[in-house]
Amino acid sequence: MNKITVKIDGMMCGMCESHVNDAIRRAFPVKKVTSSHAKGETVILTETDISEEQLRTAIEPTGYRVLEVSTEEYGKKGLFGFRKGNKG
Repeated sequence: MNKITVKIDGMMCGMCESHVNDAIRRAFPVKKVTSSHAKGETVILTETDISEEQLRTAIEPTGYRVLEVSTEEYGKKGLFGFRKGNKG
């Protein structure tokens, strides 16, 4: 699973977060999407690859500007936050 973090300019409130989340959900098959206007970012969890260009195409018509996109491999931690094989 991929964790995509998108830095976004222009989000000012909870409704802005909802607009961005809805645009992402409409455009892509995502497991989870959360936005924070305070951090100026949206975090997407997805099984599919989404390019920066595709994200810009989906988000920018809503009036917000994509500043930066970073992708990393995402894996849930084990029980109580310990990874398998770690003791503590």
